[in-house]
Amino acid sequence: MIEKKSFGRVSPLLLVFLALGFFFAAYNLLSMITHNKAYGSEKWLWDGMELSGVTDLPLGMRKAGSSHSKFHVALTATDTRYSQWQCRIMYYWYKRVKDMPGSDMGKFTRILHSGKPDNLMEEIPTFVVNPLPEGLDRGYVVLNRPWAFVQWLESATIEEEYILMAEPDHIFVNPLPNLAHGDHPAGYPFFYIKPAEHKDIIRKFYPEENGPVSDVDPIGNSPVIIKKSLLEEISPTWMNISLRMKDDPATDKAFGWVLEMYAYAVASALHGVRHILYNDFMVQPPWDLEVGKKFIIHYTYGCDYSLKGELTYGKIGEWRFDKRSYLTGPPPRNLSLPPPGVPETVNYPPLIAMVLLLSLPAGETSENGE
Repeated sequence: MIEKKSFGRVSPLLLVFLALGFFFAAYNLLSMITHNKAYGSEKWLWDGMELSGVTDLPLGMRKAGSSHSKFHVALTATDTRYSQWQCRIMYYWYKRVKDMPGSDMGKFTRILHSGKPDNLMEEIPTFVVNPLPEGLDRGYVVLNRPWAFVQWLESATIEEEYILMAEPDHIFVNPLPNLAHGDHPAGYPFFYIKPAEHKDIIRKFYPEENGPVSDVDPIGNSPVIIKKSLLEEISPTWMNISLRMKDDPATDKAFGWVLEMYAYAVASALHGVRHILYNDFMVQPPWDLEVGKKFIIHYTYGCDYSLKGELTYGKIGEWRFDKRSYLTGPPPRNLSLPPPGVPETVNYPPLIAMVLLLSLPAGETSENGE
């Protein structure tokens, strides 16, 4: 059973000292860590068909991972209505695929970093943790994510050996196996995470003595399936690298909204952890066109189309689905279907949203009055 726990309110001064304590702990850690390269300087990619750059993994490992170990599904969230409706859809679809053949999904936790329970506590398994001290995130709310994982890992009862770090805007479209292999986590390679193109900045946090910049994987923390013991080691470093990056104006400007993703990649490299990069882990509409045997749809981008099914990205289309259109509540019940000709991946988010909306009480629709 997942423990539902609300951390007691403490004084702001104590929280500030807590944050500073973590900062100095990270500084000491960075001073002491010596690089333990698991695979040399090669990068590797496992696209479901081919594994290259790794020489010490056994031949014949099953395509969908080899550990057969259950993993705990964990996502961080706030108590805003924008976050809540996405969490409800995500949890709804987790329940639909969890027990399907081929799934290694275990239990589920929404890690709520708002410091207090909300109205979804009974609907979604939830563990309440504190946000960062006021003002420390400077409006960059995802900076709370690593701090939330630190608290959850320290205090929650987690039965599974592995953890999937997920996000509210993830939709499970196929049963997900454990794609990790032992101490080698599985991650998704993001086209916009490019450590080599930011070498000077990366070196501020990953010194030359730790190894080449190519040891920093092109990933964020999500989606990642990782052994719990490894995440317990990495999370404090991830949190403090995030804070240090945010405190550095040049880094903050260069990385912007993906700063915390870079921080996880650097923190993992500092601990000598490299990820199996799995292209089929996730698709991102409107860029990825087919779902096929992929596992997750990440609907973070707006999808704008003409009524002829032509993409009009950068221009509001005659038909659109953009999660940011619903900041004050879930999409309306009369959400329009996509026009003919849009890619398969674009069809899924509004259709799945409608499935959930039709199952909710009448009072749970958008505040827009639709």
